[in-house]
Amino acid sequence: MSRLPYGIGVAVLLTSVVFGQSAPPTFDVADVHIRAHSNNPAPFMTGGVLRGGRYDLRNATMLDMIRMAYAPIDGDNILGGPNWLERDRFDIVAKAPQSTSPDNVKLMLQNLLADRFKLVVHKDTKPVPGFALTVGKGGKPKLKEASGEGAPGCQPPPPPSTPPDPSVVPINVAICHGMTMEAFAQTLRGMAGAYFTSPVVDLTGLKGAWDFELKWTARALLARAGSDGITIFDAVDKQLGLKLEQQNIPSPVLVVDSANQKPSDNPSGIAQNLPLPPPAEFDVADVKLSLPDAMPQGRIQPGGQLNLQGFPMKLLVQIAFDINDDQLIANAPKWFDSTKYSVIARTSAVAAGAQPNAPQIDIDDVRLMLRALIVERFKLATHYEDRPVNAYVLLADKPKLTKADPANRTGWKEGPGNDGRDPRNTNSVLSRLVTAKNMTMAQFAEDLARMAPGYVRTPVEDATGIEGNFDFTINFTPAGLVNGGPGAGQNGGQAQGAEPAASDPSGGLSLPDAISKQMGLKLELRKRQLPVLVIDHLEEKPTDN
Repeated sequence: MSRLPYGIGVAVLLTSVVFGQSAPPTFDVADVHIRAHSNNPAPFMTGGVLRGGRYDLRNATMLDMIRMAYAPIDGDNILGGPNWLERDRFDIVAKAPQSTSPDNVKLMLQNLLADRFKLVVHKDTKPVPGFALTVGKGGKPKLKEASGEGAPGCQPPPPPSTPPDPSVVPINVAICHGMTMEAFAQTLRGMAGAYFTSPVVDLTGLKGAWDFELKWTARALLARAGSDGITIFDAVDKQLGLKLEQQNIPSPVLVVDSANQKPSDNPSGIAQNLPLPPPAEFDVADVKLSLPDAMPQGRIQPGGQLNLQGFPMKLLVQIAFDINDDQLIANAPKWFDSTKYSVIARTSAVAAGAQPNAPQIDIDDVRLMLRALIVERFKLATHYEDRPVNAYVLLADKPKLTKADPANRTGWKEGPGNDGRDPRNTNSVLSRLVTAKNMTMAQFAEDLARMAPGYVRTPVEDATGIEGNFDFTINFTPAGLVNGGPGAGQNGGQAQGAEPAASDPSGGLSLPDAISKQMGLKLELRKRQLPVLVIDHLEEKPTDN
């Protein structure tokens, strides 16, 4: 048997190994920018889908980007990293073949973060605060083995045929079919998020799939419900024979070792190599008048489908322009909030939704599509101009603030701090609890609209003059529930154009009062110049379908 010379043999072997390895998937090109300051009072990440060969991720923190790149992973299970990880925001526009699988898109994002931000992470297992789902004291759960009927998952019951009685506190109902306990634990946080400040983990040991029904009272409505209310914890115990309790649970985590705050520079001429955004229009749309007494109901469905019934033009415009304060729309016609419409619209992605790698639509695309639809069918014409509106200013009074550890990540969450103490368990009237770490007063003012959107709908100006970073908590009553009932504002919230409601004699506390009593600061309404959408033309009757 003939042999190759030793040196040639090694070279052939190494070459075969190199060529046998596939290169990690990367975007063809990518534009990464630090996000400019936005007038949007409640910025959230949007995008994260590949459409028309273009991948857009907007207004994303590094924590958001890591969560997207390494999904599925809960943000609570991403540990360590610099203090700006949850604070600084970025925009990414990248190019990839439309046929790219979702898993490869995640790998592309991982490689982008490693390349442009020098992100270094490692996997580990650490005790993480969570809620353990276990079998109750009786040892025998009240569950039925899955019958195979109904689509797997938990769904709400069909909507009632008549409007609900506003004097009756609504009850949440989930009808679940074919649910494993692992899937139920993952679903619980989405169903009753106000109760869960960290992930729910299945520790029941129950195998198989189950059918059951669960009824509970929303946390914000417990005080109103009185003795008729039932927490999600009691509901799971009494109705399912299971138990939920807070524990430190050993869980898979992703530890951030290092990351650069500023991304590396974009290649020159990159704009010419990026695909243009796909057309912002629905492929099919049916728009018609609704009955005057129609109750607004409907939803934005995955893939870019709208099904809205009984919606006044005001709500349509607010969705299309991402506006949640009446003050920020001017020159509206008299029928703006009274004439109602039915809008059923979809994109081709809806029909293709069952296919792998079908184009996806994100909420920003849907807003642009709805905006174009209103322009086309109602001849809408608008412009923006700065006008005086009632908006909050944050002021110092007698500050009661605790200096922060500068090494901690800057951010906030709903729920208690590391000590686990939750005052909501003893006073359900104060059902909102915000815990912040390492925040400046300017950052607090900027985030107030996300912390309490029912109270704050326009950017808050920081006029405290307080320097430094602080840790604090705010415990307050949701907007609309102070003084025992819905407020005057949109979606049952406090109308920002008016003075905030006084605190409730039963123990309720408005956001401004909570900030005053618990932080020694003042949240005061003043006239400020802000961008307002001015309607130049809008027709009441839509053009024919």
